[in-house]
Order: sequence, then structure tokens, then C-alpha cells
Amino acid sequence: MKKPAPRAVGDLLLSALPQISERLTHFRIRQSWAAIVGRDMARRARPDGVTAGILRIVVDNSPWLHELTLREAELATRVRARFPEIQGLRFALGALEAEPAAAHAAAPRPVLLTAADHADIDAATAAITDESVADAARRLLTTARRFPRPKTADRPRGAV
Repeated sequence: MKKPAPRAVGDLLLSALPQISERLTHFRIRQSWAAIVGRDMARRARPDGVTAGILRIVVDNSPWLHELTLREAELATRVRARFPEIQGLRFALGALEAEPAAAHAAAPRPVLLTAADHADIDAATAAITDESVADAARRLLTTARRFPRPKTADRPRGAV
């Protein structure tokens, strides 16, 4: 018996859960948004969702909202070229979410460890008898001390 050809997970999801098709379309549009509309426009407008084949686009200011409204036919053609399930565009003024790349752009700076930090790490790993496990624990604790996570109010206490 011949094995069936591999299928994309997205195709399997659509056949199992047809109600998520608009969400998958929205996700794929978000991934390729800058390529569709250009980098400048992508900084000012983002896809917000798909409902009944209509792509809702949030724009961050009135001049850009006016510009996009004037260029609606051109943008709809570009979007439909990649996503034929999109039948129209609707623009709305609103705040844009931060770009995912911007959230990771600022890499944490390492903190220099003090003698007290080294003493704490040595004390914490002293009870570990297996030398390879103790070395791994030392590396882990050293990294945790060198790159402390910022405290934020929105992360629950004890969350990783």
C-alpha cells in the first residue's frame, strides 16, 4: 500500500476545523503584510481580522487612513493576488500592536557578577554530587544571574 503524500498542518487543520479558516487567512496575511503593501505602509497599517471575506485594516493616523482609502482598489488587488478568499477591505483608525520583531529587538545586557553572586552559586550547587549535573547547574545559575528578567506587572508571580 502506498503512503499518502505529506500534507501541510494548515490543510489538516482546515479539514478538521473549517471554522478557523478566516483565522488562518488572517495569520498568513499578517505574516506577509510588509511584502504585500511595502515597509512604509506596513509600519502605519496592520491587518486586524477577516470576517466574511472582508479584511479589516487598522491604520494609526488620519492622513494614512485617507491615503489607504484612496488606494483601496490597488491594495485589494495586491491582497487578492495572494489571498483570493479576501473580497474587500475595510479601514479603521486605531492603535497598532507593537511589531513582534520590536519586542525582541532590545537584547538584555549582561550583569557583572559579584563575589557574593559566585558564593551564592557555589553554595547552591555544593550539595549536588554528580559533577556534570553540578556544572550544568552552575552554568544555569550563572546565566540567570547575568541576564536577570525584568520585573513586569503583567506577568503573574512565579511565571516563567
